[in-house]
Amino acid sequence: MDGRMSDRTMKRQVLLVVSLVCLSSVWGQVSYSIPEEMQTGSVVGNIAQDLGLDLKRLKSGKARIYTGEGTEYIALNAERGVLVVKERIDREALCGQTTPCALAFQIILQNPMQFYSITVEITDINDNAPAFKNNEIKFEISELAHTGSKYVLEKAVDSDVGVNGLQGYSLSSTDIFTLNPYKIGTDRKVEMVLKKPLDREKQERLTLVLTAVDGGNPQLSGTIQVTVSVLDANDNAPICTQAEFRSNVKEDSLKGTTLATVSAKDADEGPHGQIKYSLSNVPDGALGMFDVDEEKGVVTLNGKLDYEKFRHYEIDIQAADGGGNSDECKVIIEVLDTNDNPPAVNIMSTSTSVSEDVKPGTVLTMINVQDPDSDDNGRVHCVLDENSHFKIKSTSNNFFTLVTESELDRETASEYNITVTCSDEGVPSLSSSVTLTLQISDVNDNPPVFERSSYEAYIVENNTPGLSIFTVKATDADWNQNARVSYILEDSSVNGVPVSSYVSVSADSGVIHAVRSFDYEQIKDFQFRVKAQDGGSPPLSSNVTVKIMIQDQNDNAPQVLYPVQTGGSLVAEMVPRSADVGYLVTKVVAVDVDSGQNAWLSYKLQKATDRALFEVGLQNGEVRTIRQVTDKDAVKQRLAVIVEDNGQPSRSATVIVNVAVADSFPEVLSEFTDFTHDKEYNENLTFYLVLALAVVSFLFITCVVVIISVKIYRWRQSRILYHSNLPVIPYYPPRYSDTLGTGTLPHVYNYEVCRTTDSRKSDCKFGRAGSQNVLIMDPGSTGTMQKIQSEKSILDEPDSPLEVSFLEIMKYSQCI
Repeated sequence: MDGRMSDRTMKRQVLLVVSLVCLSSVWGQVSYSIPEEMQTGSVVGNIAQDLGLDLKRLKSGKARIYTGEGTEYIALNAERGVLVVKERIDREALCGQTTPCALAFQIILQNPMQFYSITVEITDINDNAPAFKNNEIKFEISELAHTGSKYVLEKAVDSDVGVNGLQGYSLSSTDIFTLNPYKIGTDRKVEMVLKKPLDREKQERLTLVLTAVDGGNPQLSGTIQVTVSVLDANDNAPICTQAEFRSNVKEDSLKGTTLATVSAKDADEGPHGQIKYSLSNVPDGALGMFDVDEEKGVVTLNGKLDYEKFRHYEIDIQAADGGGNSDECKVIIEVLDTNDNPPAVNIMSTSTSVSEDVKPGTVLTMINVQDPDSDDNGRVHCVLDENSHFKIKSTSNNFFTLVTESELDRETASEYNITVTCSDEGVPSLSSSVTLTLQISDVNDNPPVFERSSYEAYIVENNTPGLSIFTVKATDADWNQNARVSYILEDSSVNGVPVSSYVSVSADSGVIHAVRSFDYEQIKDFQFRVKAQDGGSPPLSSNVTVKIMIQDQNDNAPQVLYPVQTGGSLVAEMVPRSADVGYLVTKVVAVDVDSGQNAWLSYKLQKATDRALFEVGLQNGEVRTIRQVTDKDAVKQRLAVIVEDNGQPSRSATVIVNVAVADSFPEVLSEFTDFTHDKEYNENLTFYLVLALAVVSFLFITCVVVIISVKIYRWRQSRILYHSNLPVIPYYPPRYSDTLGTGTLPHVYNYEVCRTTDSRKSDCKFGRAGSQNVLIMDPGSTGTMQKIQSEKSILDEPDSPLEVSFLEIMKYSQCI
C-alpha cells in the first residue's frame, strides 16, 4: 500500500475561505484535500500561511486543535505553523461509501480568543480490491434450460469509491455461458447467460471463475468460483412480483419488527415451483441486522437500528425454486430519525477567572453543541440560568459564546456558577447542561472604611510612655493585597509641637500608643488624623479624626495662697478683744490645679493655741471666733489649718495662721518677741531679748519719724480719708474669684481713722467686716519693705495687699 502511495502524486487542493464575524472572536474556514493512508507526520498544509497568522501568534495564543469527542487524526505543529497527519486515516473505516469524506475540526487561539474551522477532505486511494462474500457460487441448471436463460451472480463489494471502486465483471472463457453487459452505478444484476443448450450427458458439471475489477491504477480484482451442476426438467425461474420493495422504519423499532414481505412467482409445479427466500447481498454494517423467512419472504429486524450511523439500507433477497432457478428482489429500507440523542455540550475554551473590571461583552467561554439527530431533533438552542450578568450568543451553527452582559463586582459576588442548558426542538425535547465556575478576581476599587466617623479615647495623666491608648479599625471590602490596611499618622501639630511627639500609630494593627507622659495641667485634650491606606496599586485611603481626652489624676497637693507664708517675716491677724462670736478673723485661701473632685478642697483646724476660741469653715476656710474674746485670752494665738483635696488618695497642705488678740498696735508689739521666739531656735535667750529690744526701739523711732513727717499734712489727710471712705483692698489671689463663699477672701475691711485736734485724744476704730487687718512685723523696716515688694512681685497684683498693710500701720501710727 505504501508503494502505491509513493507512486501517486500527493496533490492537495487548498480552498481558503475566511470570513470575519464581529462577535468578539474570529471565524474562518480553510479546506484541504489529502489522500488516505498518508504516513504519520506528513504535512497537510501550512495553516499559518493560509490563515494569515504569525507563528508568534500561534505560540502566544496557545493554538490547539479541537475535535470534540472524535479521534484527532490531524495535529498542529505550532513551531512550523503546519498541520500534520497524527493518526493513520482509513477513508473506508471513517466514511464508508459516503462521499465526499471529510474531517472537520477547529483551531482555537486565546488572548484574544479566536477559532477557525478546518475541513480536510480525505480522498480515496485504491487500497481495497473487489471482494465477494462467498468463495463459491453453485447453480443447479436443468438441461432443459433454454438458450438465453439468465442466472444471477453474486455482486462483489469494493470499499473504495469513484474510479477506485468496482468497475466491471468478467467471466472465465467458456462457450456455454457469457455475461450480460454490466454498467456501474445502475441497479442491474450481474447475470450469466446461457449461450448453448446444456447436455448433462456430455458435461454434468461446469466450473467457471467470475472476476470483479476496479478502475484503480494499478487495477485490483477479486474472484469467485461459479459451479454449475446440470439438472433435468426445470425450465421456469422464479420472478419477483416487484422490482423493489420499500420500507420506512423508526430507528427505535424493536427486534422482530416486520420490515417488508418479498414475493416471487414460479410457473413450474411441484418441487420445481416451490420458492425459498434467502439473503443474498447485505452491505457492510448490516450483517446480522435483518432476517428473512425462507418460506414466506417476510423480512424482519434482527438488531438495533441507529439513524446516526446508517440511514439507508439496500439488501437483496434471492427467490429460488427447487430446480436451481432464482431471481433477486431488492429491498430498500429507510431508517427514520427519532429524538434519542440529547445535545452534547463541549467546552472548546473557557476562562476560569476574570477581573471584576472587565467590560460588558467580554468573551468568557466558547461552546460547541452537537446533536446527531436530524431536522428539528438536531436543532439546538442554549440558555443560561437566571443570571443578569451574563448571556449566551450564537456565533454560528452549533457554536455559542458566553459573554458578560453587565459590570461585575467581586465584593457582591466573588464566584459564579453558570449553568448552560442546551435543548433540541424534538418532541419530547432533550437537553444537556454544563456548569461553569467563574472566579472574579479583585481590583482595588474600594477604599478602607473606618468603623466610626470619629473616635474619642481617654487616658489618665502621668501615663507610662508607650502605653496603648486606643485602637482604630478600618476594613476594606477588597481582597488579599488590596484589602491589606496600613495605618499612618498624618502630620499635624498640637500647641506648635508635632503630633508625632505625642502619639504613634501601629501601621499593622492601628493601635495608638502614647509617646510621652501626659500632664492634665498642661494639656487637657488634643486631636489628630489617622489615614488608613490599602495595599492596592494605586493605593486608596480614608481619614478619621481621633480626639484624645486627658483624664485628671490627683497628683497635685493644694496650694495655699493666703495667708502667705514668708521666710523671715511674721504675718499676724489681729482680733480685738471686743470681737463677738463669729467674728471673721481671716480666710484661708487655697487652690488645687487638679480638676473635678481632685480639686474639691476642705479646711480643718489641725492645731490651735486655744481650740475653744476659733473654728475653721469646712468648705470656705473662714477662721471665725466661736466664743466671746476675753481679757484672759493670750495675745498670741497660733493656728495650724490643714487643707485637703477630695482625691483618692487625698493630698493636703498645712498653713500656720498667727492671730494677735489685742486692741492696740503697741500691745501687739509687746508680744512680738514671743512670736519671734516661736520662729527662731532659742539657743541664747539673752541674744533674743537684746534683739527684741532693738527691734522695738527701731519701730518706735520709725513711728516717730513718720508722725513728724506727716504732721504737717495730717489735717488734710484726715479730711481726705474721712470724706472718701476709701476701702482698703485686701489680698486676693491672682485670677481667683469668690464662688459660693469659698476659694477667696471676703469683702475688705475698712479702717476709719477719727482724729481730733489733739492727736493724743484721737482714736482708731475698726470698720465692719469687710477687710482683714494684717500686721507685718519684721525686726527691721528695711526687711519688711523688701518682703512686701517680694510678695508683690510674686502675686502680680496691681494693688498689693502688702501695701495696704503698711498703710494700716500708718493709720495705727496716727492713732497713736
